[in-house]
Amino acid sequence: MPKQFYSASEAAKLLGISLDTLRRWDRAGRIETARDSGNRRIVAAAEVKRLRGETDGHLSARNRLRGTVTEVRVEGLIAQVELLVDEPARLVAIVTADAVEELALKPGMPAAAVVKATSVMVEHS
Repeated sequence: MPKQFYSASEAAKLLGISLDTLRRWDRAGRIETARDSGNRRIVAAAEVKRLRGETDGHLSARNRLRGTVTEVRVEGLIAQVELLVDEPARLVAIVTADAVEELALKPGMPAAAVVKATSVMVEHS
């Protein structure tokens, strides 16, 4: 059975923020929390999904930029992927070399950049 609530520290980790930031968001009303029987802050799994922009396991469409891979540079464990975005724009992402290999990214193939906060993920579309 999927987890329905997370501790504050688990929720912060899933959201990619510090525990202090989660507390500030709670005080500011940006995140909805509750208290468990020990008066510890807990966050509903649905609230974590909302803040991550997830709906039924799908990413928010507003964070997806489709385009074409124009260049892939691999140096050791890190790879740089350049994507010419259809909108038009050009986007460059630094990803692991393993990710490039796993996605089999090559210039000329379609791909999408998924933007979340200060991170950019690349998916094969």
